[in-house]
Amino acid sequence: MKMRIYFPGGKKVYAEYKEFTIRTDQPVKEGGGGTDPAPFDLFVASIGTCAGIYVLGFCQQRGISTEGIEVIQSVVKDPESNLIDRVRLEINLPSDFPKKYKNAIVKAAELCTVKKHLENPPRFTVVTT
Repeated sequence: MKMRIYFPGGKKVYAEYKEFTIRTDQPVKEGGGGTDPAPFDLFVASIGTCAGIYVLGFCQQRGISTEGIEVIQSVVKDPESNLIDRVRLEINLPSDFPKKYKNAIVKAAELCTVKKHLENPPRFTVVTT
């Protein structure tokens, strides 16, 4: 799996991956134009959206409507390191959601591949060519 990263101007950094261009920019207060999410924002969003795809798949496999279901993600940073200390995913379910699936939908969200990679992080190598 390869991704091409390039710099279209200003504080923008884009990534070409498969048939997509993933666009990032820095906030105005950090010298960017604020036109796209910052890279860190995409990282954090990948956690919630990954859990969300597992919630969606769980419901679709069982014919359960996703209307009224949402995942609320909260991120708490360590004040000393300014790194993420905790991530909390709260799955809000409508009152008519089948009670027998409440624990199972949590287990489904916990299957998130992004979460699994954070629990067992890859090694990084940075080189020049």
